[in-house]
Amino acid sequence: MKTVLHKANTRGHNSFGWLNSFHSFSFGHYYNPERMHFGALRVLNDDTVAAGMGFGKHPHDNMEIVSIPLSGDLHHQDSTGRNEIIRQHDVQIMSAGSGIAHSEMNANKDQQVKFLQIWVMPKELNITPRYEQKSFKPADRTNQILTVVAPDNKDAVWINQDAWFSLANFDAGKIAEYKLKNSENGVYVFVIGGDATINGVALNERDGLGIAETDKLSIEANTNTEILLIEVPMNINAD
Repeated sequence: MKTVLHKANTRGHNSFGWLNSFHSFSFGHYYNPERMHFGALRVLNDDTVAAGMGFGKHPHDNMEIVSIPLSGDLHHQDSTGRNEIIRQHDVQIMSAGSGIAHSEMNANKDQQVKFLQIWVMPKELNITPRYEQKSFKPADRTNQILTVVAPDNKDAVWINQDAWFSLANFDAGKIAEYKLKNSENGVYVFVIGGDATINGVALNERDGLGIAETDKLSIEANTNTEILLIEVPMNINAD
């Protein structure tokens, strides 16, 4: 088993007044040659956007972009004509494919929006851009692991990669196991809240742990804990 530990206080950080952003991997003004990617996982940004503010229209191509609101509402518009609000308990994916432009704004004038934005390198290049979002019931991930992004599960949002995202909310003392879909993949565990021990490694809020060369993860919630599991192929050339 191979592991890479990213403690919360070692992440890159940028603050622009309206945006407070923490980067688990190199992004924007933050560059760290030792944190370019974990397999096909390229970006994991932990963003807080001030009321009424946001990202103006900007382009992407050949990237799978997943947004997971943690609180507040995010207003998405893109060049395909989409005009959507994504909220807590929603998961959105945008397959940029051959090219798409979008904007992301805080939909509320009186509160912040907090969300995770994750980029995964695609399996197939230059596909027709696509968009999907789904709502998931919190009860369906209480003391169990819920798949929310997958290439092979109609109940999840579809991704152009052999990758699976799962969310779980565990009560303190709960023990669980995650079995990899493909033993050649790796899993990046991100602790949204609380404290957990994953394969013997103690993690705290906003810590990240990449694990490869194993076929399962043992999870123990040391407190009430919310975690995100991102399983991705490891044999990716990101250059």
